[in-house]
Amino acid sequence: MRPLVRFALAAAPCVAATAVWASIGGGYFWPRWVYFGVAAIAAAALLASRVRRPLAISGAFCAWLATVDVTVWVLSGGGYFWPAWTMLGLCALFGAHVWIHRRERNLAERVAALLRSRRGAVDRQAAELKRVERDLHDGAQARLVSLSLTLGLAGGLLRRDPDAAAKLVEEARAAAVAALSDLRAVMHSIHPAVLADRGLGDAVRALALDLAVPVTVVGESPAELPTAVETAAYFAVAECLGNVVKHTTATHATVTFSPDPRTLRITVSDDGAGGADSGAGTGLRGIADRLDAVDGTVRIDSPPGGPTRVTITAPTR
Repeated sequence: MRPLVRFALAAAPCVAATAVWASIGGGYFWPRWVYFGVAAIAAAALLASRVRRPLAISGAFCAWLATVDVTVWVLSGGGYFWPAWTMLGLCALFGAHVWIHRRERNLAERVAALLRSRRGAVDRQAAELKRVERDLHDGAQARLVSLSLTLGLAGGLLRRDPDAAAKLVEEARAAAVAALSDLRAVMHSIHPAVLADRGLGDAVRALALDLAVPVTVVGESPAELPTAVETAAYFAVAECLGNVVKHTTATHATVTFSPDPRTLRITVSDDGAGGADSGAGTGLRGIADRLDAVDGTVRIDSPPGGPTRVTITAPTR
């Protein structure tokens, strides 16, 4: 409907009421109630056409209703300000809607985060399985095939040339030791034995002993961590320390466990040049994805010139 037609339809009852009022001799100007009704309907229609979001609609409705009550109070001659009770109820109603809306938004964000973390966990698991398969195929499996061939040759030479057979057996033993080392490396990349045997704190200390940069471990991790949280935190710390060795000029690093029984909080800091950026490589993003799967977070503070501080947090329950 065109604006001119709308205006005409709204003005018609106002003009008619004014004409009736004038024809009966004037007096109390009762057509103002007609004006008020038309204006209230027009305001409601305008709000309905402009406002789209549920929370904004609720706020606009409360404001409209409060304005209507105040206008009625003014047109009826003032006196006791009874619209205060209506306004108080509308404020309570709008406050309840805001609270519900925030909870719904938080739940929606939580669901979206869970969907992202689930997709990330699935992708990470698939990539991990491919890596394990590749490591086994290129490492232990190849060595075991070589071991089988060597033992077969040794068995054929055992009667004809015992010395050559002995050399082949020695080569087979070396291949078996190498295959065992490969298998241990693969198992360590899945779940380190020291992590299962001695816990997160000692596992991080054992990890620090094998690094080229001196690392000091301060504090103890909370007891009885969930396995998923413990594993995610261990590999996150390992990635951080690996970045210190590979990508910084640091001469020292520190891993600090904060004493909080409800939250696992680990800070990995170094005295390098800083400038770490989670968008510049896959390592820091991988840490965030791994922690996201266990409701954990990672915060990076690495100004140019250093120092770099990576804070890892995860719930313990």
